[in-house]
Amino acid sequence: MLFDDELRALLQKVKTVAVIGAVDKPGRPVDMVGRALAAAGLAVIPVHPKRRDVWGLPTYPSLAEVPVPVDLVDVFRAPEHCAAHARETLDLAPRPLAFWMQSGIASPEAGALLAGSGIRVVEDACLMVEWRRLGL
Repeated sequence: MLFDDELRALLQKVKTVAVIGAVDKPGRPVDMVGRALAAAGLAVIPVHPKRRDVWGLPTYPSLAEVPVPVDLVDVFRAPEHCAAHARETLDLAPRPLAFWMQSGIASPEAGALLAGSGIRVVEDACLMVEWRRLGL
């Protein structure tokens, strides 16, 4: 995990978040986080292979199909899927500032793939919790 000053500096630059695994089922962590990020004023872009409308927003089947640059990729998928999403993230232009794996999710393989890319990697941390804790 980054030190608080590094994390705050990173998150202050974030305006657009792609949420991989987005679903709007009440009570699910991804639903709470997605709604909280939108309420905080961020542009939230849901990504899900089968859904077309999450949180009333256009939803894209993959990162490659998101039509705007994203600052942060927020992953709500099991660790075994993170490496594939890291590869997708590397193909984005411009590249995002960060690849964030939510609480309970860590992937050494994804971290290794992104090492040296300029994309910060955060594992096993809730973006919403950190955002609020840092007063953003």
